[in-house]
Amino acid sequence: MEMIQSFSVDHTLIIPGIFLSREDKVGNDTVTTYDIRLKRPNKEPVIDVAAMHSLEHIIATYLRNDSYWKDEIIYWGPMGCLTGFYLILKGNRSPQKIYEVVLNAFRAVKDSEDVPGATPVNCGNYLMHNLGMAKWYAAEFVAYLEANAGKSEIFEYPKANRLITNEGQHFYDS
Repeated sequence: MEMIQSFSVDHTLIIPGIFLSREDKVGNDTVTTYDIRLKRPNKEPVIDVAAMHSLEHIIATYLRNDSYWKDEIIYWGPMGCLTGFYLILKGNRSPQKIYEVVLNAFRAVKDSEDVPGATPVNCGNYLMHNLGMAKWYAAEFVAYLEANAGKSEIFEYPKANRLITNEGQHFYDS
């Protein structure tokens, strides 16, 4: 079975940042998946589940209400490993081109007075939210992005080196 693209990244080298995860053709259109990584995998504690859920709601609402970006958004949601989010957009932009919208989305969390859609009618687990911690994680990520904006490593996805034999056999490190 072929290894999926997101598993071909060496997770021991990933740092927080905004990375292009994959580009797919859908008909004549391009759809791009971005890895919005807040935590270093396997090195930092993951994001609290309730805070992650709140960040998902707040940022999804922000993105889908932004006058420019709302028609470009396909998906915003958490990674299963709880170290970041996936953002899927129409088109193909470099991670640097979406830096401002990602930064502004996380900045918007600090001004949130409640979690949009956190009701039994609108959410499948409306009691599992933590706005205070969501604000803390968002502020931490904003400070990190601002401090590292000029560094290419927060935009360049590290790839795992995979040994492939002359016969085409793959050896994986996980």
